[in-house]
Order: sequence, then structure tokens, then C-alpha cells
Amino acid sequence: MATVIRMPQLAAGGESAAVQAWLVEPGDAVDAGQTIVEIETEKAVVEYESEVTGVFAGTLVAAGDWIAVGSPIAVIAAQGEALDVALSEAGGEPAAEPAPAAAATEPAPPEASEGPAQTEVTAEPAAQATDRTRAAAEPREGRIFATPLVRRLAAERGIEVRAIPGTGPRGRITRRDLEVYVEKEATAATQEPDAVSSASSTSSTPRPAEPEASFTDLPHTGMRRAIARRLTESKSTVPHFYLVADTRVDELLALRAQINDGAGVKISVNDFVLKAVAYAFKDVPEANAIWTDDATRRFEAVDLAVAVSVPNGLVTPVVRGADSLSLGGLSAKVKDLADRAREGRVKQHELEGGVFAVSNLGMYGTEEFAAIINPPHAGILAVGAATKRPIVTDDGELGVGSVMTVTLSADHRVLDGALAAEWLAAFVKRIENPLSILL
Repeated sequence: MATVIRMPQLAAGGESAAVQAWLVEPGDAVDAGQTIVEIETEKAVVEYESEVTGVFAGTLVAAGDWIAVGSPIAVIAAQGEALDVALSEAGGEPAAEPAPAAAATEPAPPEASEGPAQTEVTAEPAAQATDRTRAAAEPREGRIFATPLVRRLAAERGIEVRAIPGTGPRGRITRRDLEVYVEKEATAATQEPDAVSSASSTSSTPRPAEPEASFTDLPHTGMRRAIARRLTESKSTVPHFYLVADTRVDELLALRAQINDGAGVKISVNDFVLKAVAYAFKDVPEANAIWTDDATRRFEAVDLAVAVSVPNGLVTPVVRGADSLSLGGLSAKVKDLADRAREGRVKQHELEGGVFAVSNLGMYGTEEFAAIINPPHAGILAVGAATKRPIVTDDGELGVGSVMTVTLSADHRVLDGALAAEWLAAFVKRIENPLSILL
């Protein structure tokens, strides 16, 4: 008997999700536990595994469609069962593939309310638009294999994925393939206007006026809508207050240089910051808590969220038990989570939970900023760049030292001013005595 696959609820409270890509085709044998589809939630792309063994009969929704949780998305036929019969009994028909022109636009989740569109001024050369139309008009036949990241980046650039030559296994389109395609497109766009300009200079016909710049609406992705909704709710419902501290990091930078000298794994300043944050919660355990409707929930282990910039958004994967990891182990864990988050391979459960978050913009040269709390976290530490500044030495002399400014955004429902100040002082003490972070 045929089995109807329904859209699973992969995120707590999630009401809808989108099919990112089907990994099997009609007629393919499917084993229980085999990954058959990539599903995009508001935070991540999740691989969904079949719960039954059989033959894939067909899909009921196309890739890119946002549908409600529990809706039928595919049918798996029993061994020996006719595929068309299985689909008919399930009450569905194979989903039609979206037209090439519509593939570059990612539809919004059905429950999202319409708001004012954000626009970006662009001036796309006519030759580039012509090349893109020509490429889209000559798509490759058959199924196209591409990573979720490539599909998203291509959609943002208005590029038809089928037009990109793939060099990966089974012709899979990689990010490098996309970059090569964009480079070739840009080169063609710069050459053709020169030819047009040369031809027009020999003609007596007056040169037509330059076209006005056009606007391009970039449809909101599920992730962008989730960020907008959650952070708006946070600023509206969570009573933020802020504490700022300057930390001397000369000893930390010197210790980091010694550790990285000849070491196979490089430790970053952010790794030291995360470990100091974890230890500060062990020093002030009363601060290791979150707000719930019925109680203040206090934790034993320290689960830290790390803000990671990804294409078209931001995610905060969680490092479980950061207080129990060595500095090297913490560094490796953060790197793994960040790499998989940027590739769209982070798991949903790795984005949930946590008590506190760290956001570091120091690598961009930002010296000081305040971050917005991501509920249910009770706070977030915004970390700026370490810069040379005038300081007063322990001997009372004026000198120059490396100073890093941090800003604590705290939820006043959980952390009172004195408790937040005590925690921040514990963090500064750890950072300014970096050997204590290694113990």
C-alpha cells in the first residue's frame, strides 16, 4: 500500500516549511532512513529521511513551495505497486516544475503578512540582461543537482540554475561553478557596451538618452522574515538594558600568539571570548538563566549561541556545554558549526536552546556596538575590535595598550543591574587574565 509523505514539523512552533530540493526521482528505490528531500525551515535547511521502504512514486509539491505542516508532499509506493496507481490512490498528481522565469524568485511563506517592499537601486547593463535571458532560454535538460547555498545565491542574483555548467559529481553545481558563471557574465557585459559605443561614434544619429536606473525587489526569504519577526518581538517585549566595559587584551594577544606559533589549529580571539563567557557563568551561576512564563529557569551547563553571518541572513548555532570544552575543543566546535551554517547544513536542533549569545564584529573593524537579544536567551555580548588606545599603566604612567570594548545587552526580567554588572566584571577578569581561561 502506498505511503503519503507529509510535511514534517522540524522546528518548534513551525507552521510551514518549504521543499528546498528533492533528492530522489520517480521510480527510485527508497530505503527506510534514506534522505529523500531537503526542507527549508525559517532557520535552516534540514535533510528529511524516509520512514518506509518502497519505490518513490512522485512529488505532490514542487521545489520552492512553502506549505503548511502536515500537508502531503510525496508518495512512496509499495514494492510491485504501479506508481500511477499509488499516486491516484493518494489523491495527488505529480507536481509541475516551476517555469524557468519563476525559479529565480523564492516565494514567501503563506502565513507571512505583506509589508512594504524593500528595494535596491540597480542599473543592470542591457547586455547582461540579454545574456541572462539567452542563458535561461537554453536550459539543460533533465534533473539539476545543486547545493542549497548555490540555489539561494543564484536566486538572489536572478540567475537560472539550469544555465550554470556543473563540475561536481553527477554534474552537481557548486558555488565555484556559480562564481565562474558570474565572472563570465560580467566580462561579456563589459565588452558588449564598448562595441555598441564604438559603432555609435561613427554614426550621425544622436545618442539616445541613458535609461533611468531601475528598482529590483528582492523577495524576503523565510530566514529574513524570521529574523525580522523575532528581533522586532524582542525589542518590543524584552526589557533591554546595556552595560559597557573596556578590556585590556595585551596579555591575551600575546598568549594567543604563543599558542598559535607552530600549532596545527589556530585559536582566534573569539575563541578566548567564548571561553571567558562560559567561565563567567561558572563564576556567577545565578546569571545562567532564562525567563519563562512561569519561572526563571536556571541551568547547570553553559550552552552558548554564536552569531554567524550566512548568505541573506544570520543564524545562531548553539555550542552545548561550552564550559566543559577545552579551548581547542571549543574552537573546533565553533568552526564546524559556522562552516556548516554557511553551507546550509546545520541541523535544526543545533539552532535551538541556549542561554546567552555572543556577536563579534571586531573582524570588520567595528569598535563598539549593542546587539539585540534573541529570545529565549537572557543576554548577548557584543564584541568590538581590539585597537591601540591611550591607557594609564599600573604605575600611573600614560601609555598605549590594546583595548577591546564589549557591550552586554541584558534581559531585565532575568538579570538585575547588580547581577549583570557582577557577571560582566567576572568576564573582564577572565579576559584580562587569559591564563585562567586555559585552566
